[in-house]
Amino acid sequence: MGRQAALALYVVAMVVVVVGVDVLIFRHHFWPRLLVNVGIVLVFGAFYLRFLKAS
Repeated sequence: MGRQAALALYVVAMVVVVVGVDVLIFRHHFWPRLLVNVGIVLVFGAFYLRFLKAS
């Protein structure tokens, strides 16, 4: 259960970062917002695969 809770917390942190960047910086800019959101998800995914994934 601890692994699932950590993953859920990680996903919540990613959502908070994406929404925070959207609201604070890119509120009225669709394409830059979309590109930054994809970039944030890719960075979170790379960090997960590099440091948090237990093989």
